[in-house]
Amino acid sequence: MEEKILVTKNNGFMFLALITFLIGFSVCIFIYGASYEFGYIIFVSIVLFILGIFLSAGLKVIKPQEALVLTLFGKYIGTLKNEGFYFVNPFCVAVNPASNTKLNQSGDVRESGTMFVSQNTQNVNAIQSISKKMSLKIMTLNNNRQKINDYLGNPIEIGIAVTWKVVDTAKAAFNVDNYKEYLSLQCDAALRNIVRLYPYDVAPNVDTTGDGIADEGSLRGSSEVVAKRIKEEIQSKVHEAGIEIIESRITYLAYAPEIAAVMLQRQQASAIIDARKMIVDGAVGMVEMALERLESNNTVELDEERKAAMISNLLVVLCGNSEAQPVINSGSLY
Repeated sequence: MEEKILVTKNNGFMFLALITFLIGFSVCIFIYGASYEFGYIIFVSIVLFILGIFLSAGLKVIKPQEALVLTLFGKYIGTLKNEGFYFVNPFCVAVNPASNTKLNQSGDVRESGTMFVSQNTQNVNAIQSISKKMSLKIMTLNNNRQKINDYLGNPIEIGIAVTWKVVDTAKAAFNVDNYKEYLSLQCDAALRNIVRLYPYDVAPNVDTTGDGIADEGSLRGSSEVVAKRIKEEIQSKVHEAGIEIIESRITYLAYAPEIAAVMLQRQQASAIIDARKMIVDGAVGMVEMALERLESNNTVELDEERKAAMISNLLVVLCGNSEAQPVINSGSLY
């Protein structure tokens, strides 16, 4: 299905004037016919009035970044994309299969607390369902969070926000049943396909790029790369629906609640080990420096046993969790 852009003139005001004249003229001759009891004049006035009402169905107002997909007796005839006031064939029917679909996305969310509606909700829904215009604006789809197993099998919760817009109205209207629901399902599928290729944190011997070489890719550390791959995966699926994916972003990433506490303890233990390693490395360097300075300046001569005692005392002081209490030795070590 190829999109056809209708380039008709903005002739809505001319036909609006004609319709107004027909309705006004029909009312006038109806009054005249009723006054003199001319049956055929009354019949003509009724026909003109019905004709005016029928022609008014062809008046269409297109706002910026809106489109109207038109069919005539089941055949696609084109799309109105330029803003303006138009008159089209009254038999034309506007098509938008996703007009009543409400997803968790910008411009498409039902918020009862912020919508100014009348007491009769059914009338509001009826008014909303009448509009068959297709939005060409950039929209953001924020699907629900998913629980997915990462490369190592750990369950995680992840959510993404996808920025998209309709670029081909004919494909969006006719190639898929409902382009909004189709996009939402493809986002969920692409997210699951990409996330399972990455571990949550950097893990050894994991190939996330598919080149056969282990790398340091992870969901937490390579979020930009993961988001780009998700975007490309979604775009490859929704091209036939006339949708362009502008950007995808990871909005939420965490371990699933059932393993979150254990993983937190693991991260804490890893952090403690790294900190202890750094402290020990620094302490050993400081002890070596102290011994070298003492020997180079001939400050004191230490045998192996005294060196061992000094090293032990310095390491206790430097590596201890609390401050060491000084002990003065007034005697000899021997």
